[in-house]
Amino acid sequence: MTIPFVDLKAQYLSIKSEIDNAISNTIENTAFIGGKPVLDFEKAFAELYGVKHVISCANGTDSLYILMKMLGIGSGDEVITVANSWISSSETISQTGATPVFIDIHPDYYSMDEKLLENKINSKTKAVIAVHLQGQMCEIDTIKNICDKHNIHLIEDCAQSHFSEFKGVKAGLTGIAGSFSFYPGKNLGAYGDAGCIITNDDTLAKNCKMYATHGALVKHQHQIEGINSRLDGIQAAILSAKLPHILDWTESRIKIASIYNELFKSVPDVITPKLRPNSKHTYHLYVIRVQKRSELLEFLKQNGVECAIHYPTPLPFLECYKKQNYAAQDFPISYKYKDEILSLPIYPELKEQQIIKVVALIKEFYHKN
Repeated sequence: MTIPFVDLKAQYLSIKSEIDNAISNTIENTAFIGGKPVLDFEKAFAELYGVKHVISCANGTDSLYILMKMLGIGSGDEVITVANSWISSSETISQTGATPVFIDIHPDYYSMDEKLLENKINSKTKAVIAVHLQGQMCEIDTIKNICDKHNIHLIEDCAQSHFSEFKGVKAGLTGIAGSFSFYPGKNLGAYGDAGCIITNDDTLAKNCKMYATHGALVKHQHQIEGINSRLDGIQAAILSAKLPHILDWTESRIKIASIYNELFKSVPDVITPKLRPNSKHTYHLYVIRVQKRSELLEFLKQNGVECAIHYPTPLPFLECYKKQNYAAQDFPISYKYKDEILSLPIYPELKEQQIIKVVALIKEFYHKN
């Protein structure tokens, strides 16, 4: 029995007729760029999420870049983000002309350690990008209070946290705006690149929409120079077909995580994900910490279990940031955990017997080692 890390085909087959109809209707109506499919998805996502504006764009990376540009962030500015994330969280800062400033991760929750934030803020700091990693939100209230105190913007990177909550508030609704990715493997995923911005700020929404469509809200009437970052019609239609299922899929992920947690109680070599108080963790990833990670990864692979590492190299230690001369002691938790974290298979269609097999194999490995 092979257990994939993610099984997108299983999800497709579960709603095949809905997906096929969405695609064929879009082709039949030749609604390839903009138009009704995109508007329908933006409206439906806004209603389900409880936000005033959804501005779709080509991908999650663009959504971060667009937000920072429209918040006036540029050369000479600094933007703070977390040390262990996908590079979109930092490269988009550099693309605006600003400088990314990194903060180490929380030892229990693996997202930004809010206790370290205020010491990184100076006169150049213009924003904080709080990345809600793995499906669990940051201590966003504390981060927001610090941002307000220093009069800087709070942007929420929600690429891994669709419908996650902290104290009953969804990811992306505390800061000035939220950034979403709908990459195929996300909890709500398209069949190609896709993303969006959410905000309750009317002016920011208008400006982001304008910037993402060549600086024009009406064709040929370019008020500013912008970029081309549009959600295409087929991807929007696919997302609309999936959207009615997202809450059920989320509950399935939570149930799967609870099964993992229960089974791992008999495996002391495994540190399971810790749930932040007052949080709804949507488990985009189920990340454990282990010793002998490389050997375990190879053992699981040999036995038909696909796993992943998110992320093998913390951002400050990537080649592209080598000029910053960061040392291990600058980000001690991120540096230590990079050799311990392991993402196990998790997706709504994962069967209990598959979960049992994964845990049994891990237990077998540590019994032998």
